Amino acid sequence: MQKSDETPQPQIGSVAINGRHYTVSVLISYDGVEYAGRLWFAEDDWEDSGIPDRGLIPGRSKQEVLDYARRLSPSDLTARYRRAVANKRRYLALRNATEEMLRKIRYLNQVAVSMHAGLIDLDGAAQEIDVTEQQMHEIVKRLRDAAGEESRA
Repeated sequence: MQKSDETPQPQIGSVAINGRHYTVSVLISYDGVEYAGRLWFAEDDWEDSGIPDRGLIPGRSKQEVLDYARRLSPSDLTARYRRAVANKRRYLALRNATEEMLRKIRYLNQVAVSMHAGLIDLDGAAQEIDVTEQQMHEIVKRLRDAAGEESRA
């Protein structure tokens, strides 16, 4: 289970590819066992956080991950950028619906656990569960339209 311990994305360098300049940063998370870094490539004029490389950089500490990432050569960064672009998510609407469904499932479980622990009353919990279940049905209805539809970049 992944914990929410994520550090801000320290910038580790930059790389020029096909006449474009990309800032490279690394997002480091800790899953309770080890640290893992994921490179992010962002062009200077992009408004979003960039494109993540799907490959992970494991380490026993945040510093170990950062040190490894900083040792990557420009050709290594270029190869990782090309992999990131090749693996860029294309079906964002489906991904968003899936993530929304997972949030609802987690919330539903949280309400049920709180109810069983006596932290919230049965009537309030039942109402929250009904509303959440209805929201989940609405998400399922949207999946058909989202499936197979590529998002425009």
